[in-house]
Amino acid sequence: MAGMYLVSDAEFTFEITRTLNFKLFVLAVLLGVAIALAGVISFRKESTTVNPLKPETASSLVTSGIFQYTRNPMYLGMAVAILGFAILLGSWLSLLGVVAFVLFIERFQIKPEEAALIECFGEQFIQYKKHIRRWL
Repeated sequence: MAGMYLVSDAEFTFEITRTLNFKLFVLAVLLGVAIALAGVISFRKESTTVNPLKPETASSLVTSGIFQYTRNPMYLGMAVAILGFAILLGSWLSLLGVVAFVLFIERFQIKPEEAALIECFGEQFIQYKKHIRRWL
């Protein structure tokens, strides 16, 4: 997000009005937090780990709640909130921060998590992956 801020002074802006940009920012952050919290709540209901650094400790594969629509609601929520920040900045170049986040989190977090989940849940996770998208 710091990088997004640094490039936001460039001339490639899309600010409609400062007020509208701020309202869209608040909306995106609230939506992002709600999506992420829905994932945490679903994990808590199933009494499984929320810790993304130890997916191998998952006690159950959560496929209910928000996980019926996205395999990664916490990361999706973060991406939506970061998108809100880009909107607040009003810079086309700052949108690259959202792209950078998605590429980074896919490579260094989601793919290792999914490998661990295949180890833990095997065919059940493979079938889930076939029916539910990674993001939306």
